[in-house]
Amino acid sequence: MMNRKDVLLRLNELFDTYCQECFVKRTFRKECGKSYAQSFCIQTCTVGEKIQQYGQLLVKQKT
Repeated sequence: MMNRKDVLLRLNELFDTYCQECFVKRTFRKECGKSYAQSFCIQTCTVGEKIQQYGQLLVKQKT
């Protein structure tokens, strides 16, 4: 099991690599609004799914 620091580092790497300059997110935000873009990232994007998995690891470590 990864420790908290490793999980946070991986989350930052994912965000910096894929989310920061994401064309899809930027386009959806411009055309459909912030809420739609965010829900796309959470529900559809494979990177968003991976971020959720890391988030679950953090929650498990806290309890």
